[in-house]
Amino acid sequence: MLLVTRESISGKTLEELGIVSGSTVQSVHIGKDFMAGFKTLVGGELTSYTEMMQEARKIATGRMVAEASSLGADAIICMRYASSSITQGAAEIIAYGTAVKFKD
Repeated sequence: MLLVTRESISGKTLEELGIVSGSTVQSVHIGKDFMAGFKTLVGGELTSYTEMMQEARKIATGRMVAEASSLGADAIICMRYASSSITQGAAEIIAYGTAVKFKD
């Protein structure tokens, strides 16, 4: 599945199939959350949260691609990510875009 952030794909005529999305809510282990709290006192990267968000994007993207595949899509254009905080230590990630089929 081709994923692009652009509105078109060079050399292709596209048929829009509709908006597709995938989401997940992720959290870190309570121990990692506790340690991250200490890290905020001294500064630096919160690697447990970075890893959590990378995994969440991967899951959300996979779910979006699965939805597009079920529509018979060849690609997803205008692909984006959004996130929101659900509670302390947990975040929702959503991947979304427009599923398209190549006409030629």
